[in-house]
Amino acid sequence: MTEKTSSKSSPLMGFIYHLHPRTVPQYTLRFTLSFGLGGMAATLCFILFTTGILQLLSYSADTATAYQSIIDMYAGSSPAGFVRNIHHWSGNLLVILVVLHLLRVFLTGAIDKKRRFNWLIGIGLLLLILFGTFTGYLLPWDQLAYWAVTIFTNMIDYIPLIGPWLSQLLRGGGEVGPATLSNFFAIHIGLIPALLVIVLVYHFWMIRKAGGLIHPADSERTRIKTVPALISKEAAVGLGLTALVFLFSALVEAPLAEMANPGESPNPAKAAWYFMGLQELLLHFHPTFAISIIPFLMLVLLALIPFLPDTALSPGVWCGGRQGRLRAAISFVTGLLVTFPVVFFDEKLLRAGQSQATDSSLTWLNRGLAPLLVITLLYCATYLLLRKKKNYLRSECLMTLLLLSMGIICGLTLIGIWFRGSGMTLRFYF
Repeated sequence: MTEKTSSKSSPLMGFIYHLHPRTVPQYTLRFTLSFGLGGMAATLCFILFTTGILQLLSYSADTATAYQSIIDMYAGSSPAGFVRNIHHWSGNLLVILVVLHLLRVFLTGAIDKKRRFNWLIGIGLLLLILFGTFTGYLLPWDQLAYWAVTIFTNMIDYIPLIGPWLSQLLRGGGEVGPATLSNFFAIHIGLIPALLVIVLVYHFWMIRKAGGLIHPADSERTRIKTVPALISKEAAVGLGLTALVFLFSALVEAPLAEMANPGESPNPAKAAWYFMGLQELLLHFHPTFAISIIPFLMLVLLALIPFLPDTALSPGVWCGGRQGRLRAAISFVTGLLVTFPVVFFDEKLLRAGQSQATDSSLTWLNRGLAPLLVITLLYCATYLLLRKKKNYLRSECLMTLLLLSMGIICGLTLIGIWFRGSGMTLRFYF
């Protein structure tokens, strides 16, 4: 009775119990169950909010002074440069952690009926974080930022119907300029943080409503108090991550190129690294397919996963067991490795042979519909092979295809970052 009264009288305890159940299965305290990915993502959000507010003391959101305000952050012994480093690296790491967290949710079977709506929220959070990182990318107003945003807003033009309107809305005009910087600054410091706070709190509350982390049914017997057992572990992970980010930021400065020059494009001009997969895809597919149809289909299929029958793996067990983990690793590595020869083949042979084709309808067929149908058939054939010949469960087939796709996405991203040279020509070092 005393415990209940004291917990009610403490706002902090009330907040903790709003996001966590009072007791949790002891099984869920295993670090290897979730690797603390969700908690680490929340920690990075807090770091980003804090360092973002501090940067407002030094940053000037005007094209005439924005770049110099960044330079001034590193002048003398000012800690502002260190704060910017923390903010930059935390934002990049957050993108990686949220993707890994989403994978963890699927691979540990946390997509049952109680949690499938939270899966959609997680996808929404990923998109929100990507958009937040993208809007922050322009703020230094250097060559890297200016041309990366120019490339991506030009890519948006290829979205049917709303593309040109959306890109012009983001740019505030026909080209990236002062209005774009003002728009991105307002979205980055106003809209994105407000939405993140609301959605994150709701996301954690949905986890609490579902009973905490997913776990096997037989692990429910032994339960322990959330405070201090769970909270102390979350604090340890959060503080440990903070220390690592601070150390890395002290050793490695955030990149900053020359001041933005609209009249001089760098060669090659590349998008931000987390959009390099899309830019690479644009080199192999018709723009409408690369920027609109393929990403849209992938998002729809990803969102539908929890709503399809028998797609959840064993709850609380990575990849359904030891054999599943081996299959997952093989699938990811296969997707990663296959991407390189396929890109090389398409670049050196197929595209070269089709270079004379100028008819737009023919390009739409050769570089759009036809390859998309071939890929779809290959995925369907792989599913049927695993289901009928290998006797995989539906959830195991889905896991294989998902990890295969993740390997392909990583492969396209790596090629775009490291293997595209002057004029975006392909240069494999062998």
